[in-house]
Amino acid sequence: EQTIPVIMEGRDLIGCAQTGTGKTAAYTLPLLERLLREGNPDNVVRSLIVVPTRELALQVAKQAEVLMEGTGLNIAVLYGGVGYHAQREQLRKGAHLVIGTPGRILDHLLRGTLSLDNLRALVFDEADRMLSIGFYPDMKQVQRYLPKRRIYTSLFSATYPHHVLNLAREFMLNPCLLSLSQKQV
Repeated sequence: EQTIPVIMEGRDLIGCAQTGTGKTAAYTLPLLERLLREGNPDNVVRSLIVVPTRELALQVAKQAEVLMEGTGLNIAVLYGGVGYHAQREQLRKGAHLVIGTPGRILDHLLRGTLSLDNLRALVFDEADRMLSIGFYPDMKQVQRYLPKRRIYTSLFSATYPHHVLNLAREFMLNPCLLSLSQKQV
């Protein structure tokens, strides 16, 4: 509830809340609202949600599909461990929202099957993992493909170690910090 107005204003956001509190809906609902309000006649990627695992990519996509039903918006889900053909087809048909893991997103960027030129919003789900040693190099490579203009960025996680907050500043501009976890930060 507290994140939606911040996201709708287009402000960068760091959201911290315990698992199971609705973080996926907290960023998906306003992203979808912005996509519907702005329109997208060219069916180009406007929003990118980056997650650490295939399982989470599929889970977020399932929730987004339920929320997007009947809107005419399209999703592409990109993750490793499977062939490229089906994912290429999703992108070719036009995806307004892409949900994926860093490695596979980077693969599609390098192959030229994914363009972020029209991106308006970037979300890191489980940001504590996305900005950890294992994913940080891939995220910095993906960052090179982001538009040079300002894009709205949000990070969501259950915890934020100090080093993650420092690294987050490399992707954000004056983020609003909402800590909704009483015991874990």
